[in-house]
Amino acid sequence: MASTANQIIHCKAAVSWEAGKPLVIEEVVVAPPQAMEVRIKILYTALCHTDVYFWEAKGQSPLFPRIFGHEAGGIVESVGEGVTELKPGDHVLPIFTGECRACAHCKSEQSNMCELLRINTERGVMIEDGKSRFSIKGQPIYHFLGTSTFSEYTVVHSGCVAKINPSAPLDTVFVLSCGFCTGFGATVNVAKPPKGSTVAVFGLGAVGLAAAEGARFSGASRIIGVDVNPNKFEQAKKFGVTEFVNPKDHNKPVQEVLVEMTNGGVDTSIECTGNIQAMISAFESVHDGWGVAVLVGFPGKDDVFKTHPLNFLTERTLKGTFYGNFKPRTDIPLLVEKYMNKEIELEKFITHSVPFSEINTAFDLMLKGEGIRCLIRMEE
Repeated sequence: MASTANQIIHCKAAVSWEAGKPLVIEEVVVAPPQAMEVRIKILYTALCHTDVYFWEAKGQSPLFPRIFGHEAGGIVESVGEGVTELKPGDHVLPIFTGECRACAHCKSEQSNMCELLRINTERGVMIEDGKSRFSIKGQPIYHFLGTSTFSEYTVVHSGCVAKINPSAPLDTVFVLSCGFCTGFGATVNVAKPPKGSTVAVFGLGAVGLAAAEGARFSGASRIIGVDVNPNKFEQAKKFGVTEFVNPKDHNKPVQEVLVEMTNGGVDTSIECTGNIQAMISAFESVHDGWGVAVLVGFPGKDDVFKTHPLNFLTERTLKGTFYGNFKPRTDIPLLVEKYMNKEIELEKFITHSVPFSEINTAFDLMLKGEGIRCLIRMEE
């Protein structure tokens, strides 16, 4: 890799030229990293629902052409000026949010929402100079979430890179860079269900299953999965889900069903759908006096959360979370060690695998609601 440091790199990337259209494998030029940036050789990546949401460009400002991707693992190829904690050859996970370690949020034990590097879905350029590091025949190609991992090489701010144990298998631990941490942390770090409690998880996609895994890890006695797709129920049993509710099977609001099932409401609910009605149902399904609901899903820009104030006055708690309250640089290497010590399981999240040339297959699988995570192998 030393031979490419400080030079442009020509490589393959899956470029999204317009909303909802199949990605095209193109040869792109990747510029060298600037101050506080690193260039990473991506070895494995995956498609997340957030990529699909912005690829479809429904409910937000479209920004194309763009290179999507934000769940991945790779190796540092070169570093820019001022980068001291990373060096070529380091095994890393690029993260869609960051940790500058200097702002009030980074210094707080209660927050992981870095003021400098928190997620910005609208920004398609680098913070340092407001320019893209990708181009095709001189035309800039926009970044996505500061990561753009659907490229053999990408440039990321060093504060958004978690350096991990080089012995960890990158084709497995890459799921920590988004989906797993978001759901698992929502349960373990935010909801904190007591041992023996009852937890409801709304939405049994990758994030919801990670939330269920967090409930199992915490010692919950009942984990109720709520989803409108019954095909997900059998698979969810592997993640500790003990009971299932399909809202379509009932002629009453699902929160009423859960309250009846649990003699007053669940102790904790985790919402992982982004559907505003599911968010309201998750909150209204928790028990008065001590129930805690945590919102994880990304809502539409015009959504409004409506519930009666009495639901708060009767001592129910509503919380939100961002990336499961994990600090990328500090906490993710520790989670990798938990995996290496067999304290958490990650393999069961990876249900499909395709070469980079077939990346559009991963979109087809997600749009059909099949599988959990599709591993995309950059080297075929």
